[in-house]
Amino acid sequence: KVEPSLTSTLNHLIALLMRALKSVIILIKLIRESLLFAYNAIWANKMRTFLSLLGVTIGIFAIITVFTILDSMEKNVRESIQSLGDNVVYVNKWPWIGGMDFPWWKYINRPQPNLDDLEAIRSNSNLAEAASFFLNYRASLKYSDRSKPEIFVTAVSSDFERIRVFDLEKGRYLSPFELNAGRNVAVIGSTLVDELFDGNDPVGKYLKVKGQKVEIIGVFKKEGKSAMVENSLDDAIVVPIGFAKTQVDFRRTGTNIMIKAIDGIAVDDLMDEVKGILRSAHSLKPLDEDDFSLNELSMIKQQVDGIFKMIDLAGWIIGGFSILVGGFGIANIMFVSVKERTSIIGIQKALGAKNYFILLQFLYESVLLSVLGGTIGLLLIFLMTVLVSNFTEFSISLSGGNIVLGLTISAIIGIISGFAPAWSASKLSPVEAINTKA
Repeated sequence: KVEPSLTSTLNHLIALLMRALKSVIILIKLIRESLLFAYNAIWANKMRTFLSLLGVTIGIFAIITVFTILDSMEKNVRESIQSLGDNVVYVNKWPWIGGMDFPWWKYINRPQPNLDDLEAIRSNSNLAEAASFFLNYRASLKYSDRSKPEIFVTAVSSDFERIRVFDLEKGRYLSPFELNAGRNVAVIGSTLVDELFDGNDPVGKYLKVKGQKVEIIGVFKKEGKSAMVENSLDDAIVVPIGFAKTQVDFRRTGTNIMIKAIDGIAVDDLMDEVKGILRSAHSLKPLDEDDFSLNELSMIKQQVDGIFKMIDLAGWIIGGFSILVGGFGIANIMFVSVKERTSIIGIQKALGAKNYFILLQFLYESVLLSVLGGTIGLLLIFLMTVLVSNFTEFSISLSGGNIVLGLTISAIIGIISGFAPAWSASKLSPVEAINTKA
């Protein structure tokens, strides 16, 4: 008694599965036919298709271009921070964060950080892995009959190479003896090598810095332009701090101290320690304000992030209006397409076409138009990134996430724009539709 019942149940399940499979096959065929109808309609009206997708193309181009540029800039900022060290604290006269109400009068009379401050930090800090004194000043460079009238010279003390990440292409870096003795030696960037030495090996040659002879002992490896302009060493010439003493007055030049935290030490903890050391070194009373500023690169990143958000919002607004116009254009063309093919819809319904078949037919056409427009916009962005990367020093690329975002937005616009025309087409009466003249 059990076996016939089990067999009957299995047969019933198989029959249900076969019906479901048959329904799926029919559905796939209907979808395929709907896609073919949509493709043929688009191909038969090339000019109308071009005009329909133009608005979506412009909208996707505007939005994804903004996102692509922002992503590339953010990547550059992260790389810049990484090269300088995201666990580095800077001692400066001025704070890096300002605004319209920036109280400059509080900081203008502050003393510049000096070598005594550096020594106090090195002697008393338990959380610092390395500390270095550096400054930038303008000077003229001359080699043979070639010259550069205004170049930033970077003067550094020891430990600079332990904090600032860089590679050498030729020669060597400044030795501890050269740094401490203030020898007339320098390491220069690749751009200066091209401009002053025609790309030839400058190691062992002499150039004049503000009239003083300096021997070139090394060349920095090319880094390329960065989102943080002063970060690149391509245009730099680095000399010992002792040599710079003979050329500029440290009291009137923007001096800096950078301190790198030991691995695993939070930057905030290092800042608190350095603050206590400098207040003690400057003999400040408990109620006295600090006469120095402690800065970190995350401050710049926060300001840049705020700017990125504003540009991001502007991109959405500009691109949104463009896509809105494109969506209206597609909806208008789809209503025209429904009007032109009303009699064909009536024939299809008379032959047994379901409402969803007619709905999908026009919805696919709308989505294809929109996605095609978005794809063209993405191709234009890709060409733009190739041109910018090849002909400028700014690296920019179209990410996979932005490609997916662009196609997704296009598909959504296609669905929204085409639903109303497709719905009206699916609800047409077969008799009335057949008798309607386009």
